[in-house]
Amino acid sequence: MFLTSPLLQLPVSQFKSLTLSTPFLHGSSPTSLLHKPSSLSSPSPVHTLRPPIRAMKSLQGRVVCATNDKTVAVEVVRLAPHPKYKRRVRKKKKFQAHDPENQFKVGDYVQLEKSRPISKTKTFIAVPVTARNVPKPKEFVPADLGLPLESEQT
Repeated sequence: MFLTSPLLQLPVSQFKSLTLSTPFLHGSSPTSLLHKPSSLSSPSPVHTLRPPIRAMKSLQGRVVCATNDKTVAVEVVRLAPHPKYKRRVRKKKKFQAHDPENQFKVGDYVQLEKSRPISKTKTFIAVPVTARNVPKPKEFVPADLGLPLESEQT
């Protein structure tokens, strides 16, 4: 049951005439072709002074845990479209943030600023932010305007 291919029956002299089209096969290329082109031949691009692009500069969230020393857990809520129904749903994620003075309590709103890694899970610094949906203090109105009330008039 030994099968022979018609290509195997051809004389070897036919195959010697075939040559490889590229010198890079089997390590036969000269090393001068493998080096990167030198920077002297092409002019270097002029760099303009632009600020670097930093992704995720800051986030805002609510403190949900402040029991650890110099660390707060902040829950950040964002709206994202549902993959199937395309309705915007709330997505929550908790981040650990550095609080050096232990000034934040549960329920405070903070802004998270990106920084160098402080520990395995902390790469943000908590910065105070004015609370949202807090009614503004009303102006003080004196109780006595100098006019008698209708109920007092008889």
